[in-house]
Amino acid sequence: MVSEQVNRVWRLRARPTGNDFGDALRLEEEKTPSPQDGELLVKNRILSMDSGTRMYMTEREDSYQPGTPLGDPILGTVIGEVAQSRHPAYAEGDLVRCYGNWSDWSIATPLASYVAKLDGQENDLADYVGILGANGWTAYLGVVEYGAARAGDTFLVSAAAGCTGSMAGQIAKLAGCRTIGLAGTDDKCAFLKSELGFDAAINYRKGDLATQIASAAPDGVNLYFDNVGGDVLDAALTNMADFGRVAVCGLLANYSAEGPVPGPYKFDLVLMKRLTIQGFFSPDFYHREPEINPILRQWRDDGVLKLPIEETAGLENTVNAYSKLFTGANIGKVVVRV
Repeated sequence: MVSEQVNRVWRLRARPTGNDFGDALRLEEEKTPSPQDGELLVKNRILSMDSGTRMYMTEREDSYQPGTPLGDPILGTVIGEVAQSRHPAYAEGDLVRCYGNWSDWSIATPLASYVAKLDGQENDLADYVGILGANGWTAYLGVVEYGAARAGDTFLVSAAAGCTGSMAGQIAKLAGCRTIGLAGTDDKCAFLKSELGFDAAINYRKGDLATQIASAAPDGVNLYFDNVGGDVLDAALTNMADFGRVAVCGLLANYSAEGPVPGPYKFDLVLMKRLTIQGFFSPDFYHREPEINPILRQWRDDGVLKLPIEETAGLENTVNAYSKLFTGANIGKVVVRV
């Protein structure tokens, strides 16, 4: 019986200080939950590691997802198999992607948990939280629609070796842009150019960032895809071309802040350069998966859209995998295989 099995679950026992997750999260054992009417019990197979989850660990009330109360399980995107169904649209054995918990088992309600049935014929189910998941949709729409990329644009992206940033750069290249990526090591910069086709890459840890961007984009940046915020956003604003666009999908520099976050100090340039800034969150366009995924799948199959997947084995190692998103230890998508 499923209900007799042990469920290991990561619970939030304290608000993390900075990126010290080991003291704030605890792996605990409990009885496997039972689904109620309209719910599914999902056996988790893959956990998606996403930096935005850091906001859930705060007490912020101005996010699209309320903060997690102390003692509650950590919420995240999971891929798993329906073990028990009390919903007529789902059957035992269905593969699904949904909002679940960092645990062995998750309870999901189809509408509230964004449950989607998956095609089990994919070579790697992890693609459904990468190229064919929210990161892929964010990269695609951030470049094509929110950023309105045009052939001939100079495109700049922060966290360019990460999951969303790396795909955004490749998609901008497909749109005819000259692409520049910001990353934190020389090896990552070399990877962006040699493996992903970026035209230029900048190690933001080496020298003044605004000066480095000016050298790489002497005519200015037409479209900046922001995953970071903070000082990096200021450096980008300094180098925007007149009537440039800034597509904001992440604020990594803000997620662990414990007080008011200053800046951007260069906000006056929004007026001086007549810039357009657009923020966007992936839940806004989950419903567009049937429209977007055929495009992304074709690019993947053609070899023009690549995404390295860094996999960690074992639920017990989840915190170590998650920490990589904030230390810069990863390239591409980070997942945990339960």
